Amino acid sequence: MTHSEIEGMEAQPRMKYIATFVLVSAVVYTASSVTHYSIPEEMEVGSVVANLAADLGIDVQTLGRRKLRLDILANKKYLDVNKDTGELFILERIDREYLCISKTVCYLKMEVILENPVRIFNIELEIMDINDNAPYFRRDTIHLDVSESTSVGERFSLSNAVDPDIGSNSIKGYYLSESANFDIEVQTGRDGSKFADLILKKSLDREEQALHNLILTAVDGGVPARSGTASIIVRVLDTNDNTPQFDKDSYTINLTENAPIGSLVVKLNATDKDEGSNSEIIYSYSLYTSEKTQQTFSLNPDNGEIRVKEMINYEDFRIYDMEIIATDKAVNSLSGKCKVKILVADMNDNHPEISIKSLSSPVKEDIPVNTVIAVVSVSDKDSGENGQVDINISDHLPFALKESSDNYYELIVSKPLDREKMPEYDITITVTDRGNPPLSDNETITVELLDVNDNVPQFPQTFYTIPVMENNPPGALLSSLTAIDPDLHENQYLVYFIIEKEIVNTSMSMLFSINPENGNLYALKTFDYEIEKEFLFHIEARDSGVPPLSSNVTVHIIIMDQNDNTPVIVSPWRAHGSVVEEKIPRSTDKGTLIAKVIAIDSDSVHNSRITYQFLQNTDATLFSLDQYNGEIRTMRMFSYRDSRHQRLVVIAKDNGEPALSATVTIKLSTVETALKTYADMTEVPLEYDIFSDLNLYLVIGLGSVSFLLLITILVTIVLKCQKPKPSKAAPPSRNSVISERNSTIADSTLVSNDAYWYSLFLAETRKGKLVVRQPVPKGSRYIVSSIPRSTGLTETSDSAASTLQYSK
Repeated sequence: MTHSEIEGMEAQPRMKYIATFVLVSAVVYTASSVTHYSIPEEMEVGSVVANLAADLGIDVQTLGRRKLRLDILANKKYLDVNKDTGELFILERIDREYLCISKTVCYLKMEVILENPVRIFNIELEIMDINDNAPYFRRDTIHLDVSESTSVGERFSLSNAVDPDIGSNSIKGYYLSESANFDIEVQTGRDGSKFADLILKKSLDREEQALHNLILTAVDGGVPARSGTASIIVRVLDTNDNTPQFDKDSYTINLTENAPIGSLVVKLNATDKDEGSNSEIIYSYSLYTSEKTQQTFSLNPDNGEIRVKEMINYEDFRIYDMEIIATDKAVNSLSGKCKVKILVADMNDNHPEISIKSLSSPVKEDIPVNTVIAVVSVSDKDSGENGQVDINISDHLPFALKESSDNYYELIVSKPLDREKMPEYDITITVTDRGNPPLSDNETITVELLDVNDNVPQFPQTFYTIPVMENNPPGALLSSLTAIDPDLHENQYLVYFIIEKEIVNTSMSMLFSINPENGNLYALKTFDYEIEKEFLFHIEARDSGVPPLSSNVTVHIIIMDQNDNTPVIVSPWRAHGSVVEEKIPRSTDKGTLIAKVIAIDSDSVHNSRITYQFLQNTDATLFSLDQYNGEIRTMRMFSYRDSRHQRLVVIAKDNGEPALSATVTIKLSTVETALKTYADMTEVPLEYDIFSDLNLYLVIGLGSVSFLLLITILVTIVLKCQKPKPSKAAPPSRNSVISERNSTIADSTLVSNDAYWYSLFLAETRKGKLVVRQPVPKGSRYIVSSIPRSTGLTETSDSAASTLQYSK
């Protein structure tokens, strides 16, 4: 039958195959996660296998958007999917015998992968065999040497025919051409293969026929059937009536895979009862032994040792069957045979494998827990426990593995993520089999986190105290207030501004300015410590995220004092820096208070501390100056040698750096009697109390001239004879002020930064009164005495003093 006739007969049942197998596959799909299809081999390119979109329940219109792709676990891409129709079609002609060598069942495994969301479908396409191969023999001519003494019924192994097809299309039987002496017997092997033994059915007579030419035909079971032939040439030998015999007819050997090359598998032993060359044995493989077996094991023809020739892999072949022939060296050699079965035991020699099927990276740091970010598959070519695998990742990672189907796992988020703590994760997936010792493999994937605005800007401090020296230039940099935001990009960009607050109808933005980009704080005006001493306001830092986050900080600006105010001398008072002229009795005793210099300074306490010194003193032995309270006292009594006019220049100096000062010049003139009181220290015109009737004064004065003269003489005598005691009463000096405590001179030093006392002093002084602030024991109140000026000691003592009280 010709090849074209055979193809014509095969084409008819093809459509039946497809319809029948797709129907069966549809039933299987509903019961399994794997979709099965069956097609015959050698289908035309472009033939449609099935509509995947319909079978898998996928909307055809979403195939392009969901990036459908087909992964075929083979070295060629035999099929593809039409993304417009969802049909699975033949891309390249499929040859089952090429695709599945020595396999009775041929499957082509595929994966259909969709994204958005990720879905993976497993497809198994069974390739059905057709009778497209004819049987053939490995050797076209088989030569047999048969002794004439060979017994009837003796068997001779023949080279079996090979048909790559399977099932009913494989070899069905053998036929031998007509022969009076030989026949064949067809046998079935363990794997279902058929082979023929040549049987001697009638004794041979070499003299009658020395050579027998036979034709062996192998026929398969296909429709139509195909066949192949081989020529058998039997040569009849002279008598060598003893054949070699093995110790056993069959051997079963257990051998572990990866046995070292050259290691001994078994040593066969055959014996021949003949003598001489007829008993010498040569071992060889029979034609029944496959080429793969002969490549894997070597047979020593002299001693029958079978050794490992190539690396043995359990995953490739688990059982090796071989037939060993022992042939003597007689002229007409005889042979014996035995069967050897080698069972390969599995070893854990294959590492597990990991395949990343899908990965989502980068992801946002606020991704929900249990979200799938990757899909992985694992496999191991070993069997039993050696092929069972365990998969895991580090317990310290915020991820977990979840099994989705056989050997498929999903990598999910198990804990909330934070990019600021860990911007990316290197996840090492480790797979380990259960062999002994176990083997493992790992795969590392990197998951990068995208930033979200989840962090509030933070200042290093919650409260800033910034000292600013007064008289600063406008625009001076006061400080840099920088916040930190661990987010990225626009979520990290900060803007600074002052939270508005009004102080005495003045906005903070008119006093201070902040750079919105770097947080530099500037002064917009020059500050004066004597007017403004501190400011309290808030600064806010806001990021540029959506929605924006912000925080604020409190800023306390403290104005620092500079020594920028010169002391002002308020006592003794003089107009526009004129010289102060005073008169004192020439009879003044030692230690008498002559004058008191009082200066004030509006700077802070440290800078306003005043000290007093003589800048010029006519007679350094006559007057002393207290450097702290400014009191000028006599150091001795006046003598007749002393000048009647004394010039004192006093400098009042503050405690600043550099120190500022003011001076006052006092001209003292001595008189013979004390006529005026302390109120004459200043040059301000005094207000004298006068009687309403001037004439009355004149009458009384004229009438009493004699009486006054007498009184004056008596007073002068008393003053010269009696020395005044400081503890009881002050001398009748025009500078004396009597205090309520111990009758001592009151401390009349003014606090320099107290503008109230300064203004009160000037006001009362201009009214002709002396203002003195004196401390009260055991209290925090001051008594201010306003004493009217008078021309005599008596009037000063008797006049009523108006008292102001002030509590600290």
